[in-house]
Amino acid sequence: MSKKLLLCIVLLGYCIGYAQQDAQYTQYMYNTININPAYAGSRGVLSIFALHRDQWVGLDGAPKTNSVSVNTPINNSNIGLGVSLVNDKIGPTTENQFSVDLSYTIPTSETWKLSFGIKGTADIFNLDVTKLNPETAGDPQFQNLDNDFSPNVGAGIYWHSKKAYIGFSVPNFIQTNRYNDNDVAIYKDKINYYLIGGYVFDFSQEVKFKPALLTKMVEGAPLQVDVSANFLFFEKLTLGVAYRWDAAISAMAGFQITDGLYIGYGYDNETTRLRNYNSGSHEIFLRYEFFSNKSRITTPRFF
Repeated sequence: MSKKLLLCIVLLGYCIGYAQQDAQYTQYMYNTININPAYAGSRGVLSIFALHRDQWVGLDGAPKTNSVSVNTPINNSNIGLGVSLVNDKIGPTTENQFSVDLSYTIPTSETWKLSFGIKGTADIFNLDVTKLNPETAGDPQFQNLDNDFSPNVGAGIYWHSKKAYIGFSVPNFIQTNRYNDNDVAIYKDKINYYLIGGYVFDFSQEVKFKPALLTKMVEGAPLQVDVSANFLFFEKLTLGVAYRWDAAISAMAGFQITDGLYIGYGYDNETTRLRNYNSGSHEIFLRYEFFSNKSRITTPRFF
């Protein structure tokens, strides 16, 4: 099977199938704000996050994702605010999503807090059909889409302490059908449901262990389950592995360069037949946090 033929099959699933999933991340445990608005401000400091993901390297038209986000608590209140931008390119399509997140947190015990969040999103979608090489030129079902705008809204809850968290979210409640004016929806943004959780075990003063889970459900697509295991050594070096059910095995590494600056890298090795046509997926991110004298912490948060 040639790469071009395989690409057509992959893009058929992404662009003409019954379900379009949100952008995929290996290091989801550090990128929670994109899927759960209740996370905004939960770290207690101003946090800036930037990520680049190159999926299925070597396969023409494979997904490329760039994500930038900022979130912070508002003064000494229970309110958190976040903004994010996601640029997602898949074959002939380009999608830009700008989101604003607002959260409200209440204590449920001396160690646990419960956060509620809402997300508002502006989505701009572009489709260049010349990259699809349609058999019939001018087919009304295959016309370019330029800056097709659609708004959306989502919500989430996030229950957390210094050592554990669990959250449930729906980033987008509104299903968007492209080409709906022709009574033919060849591209659909379906509703995605997320369940996340994690816990930090203190093995010793030098070693911490954090297993984490992400479950994503979307109508018309297989259930996605990501499990990961990360070890933090001497509050500096993080090493871990992850498994995406029936899809990929991943390796992860991170380093706390300074109190505020953290860098992370992830590599996915496909376990499906796609592994014969690409050299894996790469993901790198940077996180920088601004600490004040009051907010400075002696031990960097693991999540």
